[in-house]
Amino acid sequence: MKITPDKIRNICLAGARGAGKTQLAEAILFACGITSRLNLIDKGNSLFDSTQEEIDKKMTLSLSCAGIMWRDTKINIIDTPGEVDFLGDIISGIYFSDATCIVISNDEGISVGTYKAWEYAKKFNKPVFIFINKIDKKKDIEELVSKIKEEISIDVAPCFVPSDGGVKDILKEDDPRKESLIEVIASSDDELTEKYLERGTLSDGEISTGFKKGIISGRIIPILCGSAIEGIGVKELLDFIVEKIPSPKDISKDLDGNGGFLAQSFKIMFEPHMGEILYFKVLKGELNQGEDVYNVTSGISERMGQIYFPVGKKQRNEAKEVVAGDIACALKLKGSSSFDTFSKNKEEKSLPKPEFPPPTTWMAVYAKEKGEEEKVANSLSTLLREDPTLRFGYNPEIKEMILEGLGNTQLETMIRRAKERFSAELQLRKPRIPYKETIRATVEKVEGKYKRQTGGRGQYGHVWIKLEPLPRGQGFEFVNKIVGGRIPSNYIPAVEKGLRSAMDEGVIAGYPVVDLRITLFDGSYHEVDSSNIAFEIAARMALKKGVEMGSPWVLEPIMEVEVVVPEEFTGSIVGDLNGRRGRVLGMERIGKKQIIKAHVPQKELFTYSQDLRSMTRGLGEFKMRFSHYEEAPGNITQELIDEFKRKKEENK
Repeated sequence: MKITPDKIRNICLAGARGAGKTQLAEAILFACGITSRLNLIDKGNSLFDSTQEEIDKKMTLSLSCAGIMWRDTKINIIDTPGEVDFLGDIISGIYFSDATCIVISNDEGISVGTYKAWEYAKKFNKPVFIFINKIDKKKDIEELVSKIKEEISIDVAPCFVPSDGGVKDILKEDDPRKESLIEVIASSDDELTEKYLERGTLSDGEISTGFKKGIISGRIIPILCGSAIEGIGVKELLDFIVEKIPSPKDISKDLDGNGGFLAQSFKIMFEPHMGEILYFKVLKGELNQGEDVYNVTSGISERMGQIYFPVGKKQRNEAKEVVAGDIACALKLKGSSSFDTFSKNKEEKSLPKPEFPPPTTWMAVYAKEKGEEEKVANSLSTLLREDPTLRFGYNPEIKEMILEGLGNTQLETMIRRAKERFSAELQLRKPRIPYKETIRATVEKVEGKYKRQTGGRGQYGHVWIKLEPLPRGQGFEFVNKIVGGRIPSNYIPAVEKGLRSAMDEGVIAGYPVVDLRITLFDGSYHEVDSSNIAFEIAARMALKKGVEMGSPWVLEPIMEVEVVVPEEFTGSIVGDLNGRRGRVLGMERIGKKQIIKAHVPQKELFTYSQDLRSMTRGLGEFKMRFSHYEEAPGNITQELIDEFKRKKEENK
């Protein structure tokens, strides 16, 4: 039977870690007959959490999909991680679904993952419904419903409640809460409101149609309940999805392909012996197996020779065709990545992709064995394609490879994957801080003279320079004031080269010297013994002496930080920023949240991502960017000088 867009539902399961999202997905597979028994996360036999690291940790570490059939309707389940370190997959899952099911544990309640799921579902204008899980452990859901109304939305409306070891549909049974639900449905639409006020009730047809319209518009957020582990409420959930959750056709009318085929990828994964697997959603038209499509984003043609409907991470069914609104995956593509746009028309424009948060945690990456740096770089570059919130690259300022992400769990997961997939043994270390050196006083003149006489031709270079501090951020300025041929013009570039190389190496603490004007005003040369290398060395000697004479100091990088927290945490966050030598620039209240902007030394922010989560129960978030350099406190400058001297002694 051919599936049509009106018979498809794309549902993202999102919410906090431990809420039972993946177990609910497994319960759905069992209810549909895809699995002959209920796979259990604790037993390690889940089709969704099937990688070894997921089995070991008993947690979802990456997005996965499964298509199931229920009442002649195909339901694509997108299971997402609950750990906010893997926010990239949470965002992708919500963005490419047509509705978000936020799963909340009845015994653990609302937590940071719940808020994140709600935040992004609203940001992307996705219909939302809530599934309260684990009612086998705690049957009463009223307390949690009240909490959801208070902290998530007042538009929530319970439509299923626990009853006699199962659940009951409030609208279909005699329940005192039925009238309240009908009022919610009526108030979601002006026309229904008038009818309700006139008649005091609504017809069954009006209730059904109004309920679905209210969900699509976001004015109604239904609450269902059940127990994934016991199979309670799962079939009712599937019926509800078929009857009340919008299809791709309800979301977009332009699906028939009159404008041609259009699809977008949303996840790339690597599987041993299979290679890269690209997940995509068809937005218009149809795709047949073996067809050629054009990757608008990368500008290459791809043969869709192997396309499948996924069932978790490691099982898949062959797909002969994929219609608009459906989700599938492709194998052995030449050069496609996540969020690429595919069409049969080369003139098609690339579709936008979701916006992802910038990294807030960074670590230096080293190979365990010397000589394997290239292997490290290659393995991480490949893994980065799987997670859009990761960044990796070599930082020439601190001479380290840096891996950035949203938290330590995410970074450590990447290191494990590098070892398991590519046999790359990596280590994470605390990264260096890109300090700088500068001078605070003008040095009117300093000499650098290099003279070496051997049996043959000697070496001779001689310079006099002046050093002046420049305003912050001005870098280096070289001024040549040699007159009368005191130093021949062909040696001037060598002088500048020597100055620059000495500045790059640093003088007092081994960090680059910046914000400095150097004037070359005198010197001498020898007709026979002078050379470029001699003048380079003379310039280096003068620079090092000059910096030491110019009241040298260390500069530290200052970051501009923006912290967003619930109001009740404002005082503790401001106090903590002050304790990190931060300077609060201002505060702004938006709704129930406070935005705090501050300048904070980079040195003090290394653990801030974890610390902020601890201080705010995971509800705070922040972003940062480089702002400027400032003079470091005397104790930090002295520590860096002492460390530099110690290393020089060790290397003698």
